[in-house]
Amino acid sequence: QVQLVESGGGLVQAGGSLRLSCAASGRTSDNFAMGWFRQAPGKEREFVASIIWSAGIPSYGDSVKGRFTMSGDFAKNTVYLQMNSLKPEDTAVYYCSSRRSGGPWSSWGQGTQVTVSS
Repeated sequence: QVQLVESGGGLVQAGGSLRLSCAASGRTSDNFAMGWFRQAPGKEREFVASIIWSAGIPSYGDSVKGRFTMSGDFAKNTVYLQMNSLKPEDTAVYYCSSRRSGGPWSSWGQGTQVTVSS
């Protein structure tokens, strides 16, 4: 089982930036994928970004394309989410997740709160 710990959330003004980190421990492999999701109060969980552990080409949800960048330092088992041009609608709890290739998103971190003020 993979353990995930997110960090880097906080309060920021609209137009500002934050960088989130997710450190993974436990059993990982090159066939794993890492992802970022977010959930606002009363809303469904939303896909933000993901990356295949061994590849390095990220995918993004439509709402964050051009503003967010996902990257990884796989030697450190850590992935990042650079968030620029933040909007109030980006306010949510951001979760890190992992899955085996072809499998479900099965491991989840505790989440980190991102709040964007007007």
